[in-house]
Amino acid sequence: MVDVGKWPIFTLLSPQEIASIRKACVFGTSANEAIYITHNDEVFVFGLNCSNCLGTGDNQSTIVPKKLEALCGKKISSLSYGSGPHVVLCTEDGEVYAWGHNGYSQLGNGTTNQGITPVQVCTNLLIKKVVEVACGSHHSMALSFDGDLYAWGYNNCGQVGSGSTANQPTPRRVSNCLQGKMVVGIACGQTSSMAVVNNGEVYGWGYNGNGQLGLGNNGNQLTPCRVAALHGVCILQIACGYAHTLALTDEGLLYAWGANTYGQLGTGNKSNQLSPVQIMMEKERVVEIAACHSAHTSAAKTQSGQVYMWGQCRGQSVILPHLTHFACTDDVFACFATPAVMWRLLSVEHEDFLTVAESLKKEFDSPETSDLKFRVDGKYIHVHKAVLKIRCEHFRTMFQSYWNEDMKEVIEVDQFSYPVYRAFLEYLYTDSVDLPPEDAIGLLDLATSYCENRLKKLCQHIIKRGITVENAFSLLSAAVRYDAEDLEEFCFKFCVNHLTEVTQTTAFWQMDGPLLKEFIAKASKCGAFKN
Repeated sequence: MVDVGKWPIFTLLSPQEIASIRKACVFGTSANEAIYITHNDEVFVFGLNCSNCLGTGDNQSTIVPKKLEALCGKKISSLSYGSGPHVVLCTEDGEVYAWGHNGYSQLGNGTTNQGITPVQVCTNLLIKKVVEVACGSHHSMALSFDGDLYAWGYNNCGQVGSGSTANQPTPRRVSNCLQGKMVVGIACGQTSSMAVVNNGEVYGWGYNGNGQLGLGNNGNQLTPCRVAALHGVCILQIACGYAHTLALTDEGLLYAWGANTYGQLGTGNKSNQLSPVQIMMEKERVVEIAACHSAHTSAAKTQSGQVYMWGQCRGQSVILPHLTHFACTDDVFACFATPAVMWRLLSVEHEDFLTVAESLKKEFDSPETSDLKFRVDGKYIHVHKAVLKIRCEHFRTMFQSYWNEDMKEVIEVDQFSYPVYRAFLEYLYTDSVDLPPEDAIGLLDLATSYCENRLKKLCQHIIKRGITVENAFSLLSAAVRYDAEDLEEFCFKFCVNHLTEVTQTTAFWQMDGPLLKEFIAKASKCGAFKN
């Protein structure tokens, strides 16, 4: 299962928000922006919002996800982004939307005004059903269902494929050598473009200073040119890095060409390649390749599920494909790419599989699987002897004293309240506690009695976090009673700092006589009763 939590920006979300995600993409020059689609087909964005790339209608950053109402229910199928950044996506209905940086008309709306909200790209695309989009640094491409390819935006190196270097303000069909051919796959480098047609041929155009077009030279191309060196092989997938290209054949063979400063070609050296060279020849069949125009990192997955990475990996130059422990190529970019963006719109599959910890949590207080019950305040709590014995020394000792025939099916508990004892037993299954500070006092008593030191610290943390003027003296009394020195000092300082307010509470005057005297004496030494 792909874990979006591996991308640092998603640590901002709650577990519930993470669980709602069906598709997601992290983008931006520092991987500081993200968009995600929920199972209910709602669309949310959050992050830095450079160049209005979140599409929220303003230029404000946000760490709290904001809903993009204009895209909710649109069923997004493909998404890409540029370096500005700008964002382009298409829906299952074939509509194209774009927003963000537009200094080179990369939004395709005929202007250079920044797009502050998602707007449909209409020119030449309204009658087309678009199935895939791709973005370079400042240019965009859209592939239609019937194999027509459209490009627009920055064109200083010919990356739009129009035959000139003039910027293209609206979508224009890429023809020339692609005329009459059905394009089935597209990819963009920073300032270059690549396409695969249905017979397995590959075409490239745009910037070629590092040989990323694979034409055997380093001259820019203003129109699509066939990669002749791949004659005789059928390419199924193409992927572009910043200035290098990967291609996968129908037989699972992998070719690479272009820039190699960081070893991103996987050839074992750092020499650029002007023509395709086969790599990973000694490995098994490759089934997926990955690269991203904003990074110098490459990744591939084999038929047995092994994932390799090479190129710039966390600042290191890995010049040969390195076998990782990852289950998917996406994880390579989360953990090793710079920036840690996603190379595609990621589909998140939430498996039904539960971890051991999740299974234990699920079975707490389950009558169906339990073999022991506690009765507290007339209410039952269902547990498992083995779990309690493993997790708690108090129960381990208890069960050793009377285990088999002498073991009761129901154990009566009268020294603790139901909320407190239930919270304790649940802690043994989950390692967490969710109680108000007043009940945490009782749990602190239990933790002290059962010698559960970690639980004792958790209770003290809950109490510190929940202390108020009204409950401060009650909590101080509990800290003294249960010999929690750190908590006692914390509560004492709180009471001193809020002396006027807390001395007006009922709890202050109901405090145990000796304890009240001790508090007054100690507070006086601190100068709290000067007036």
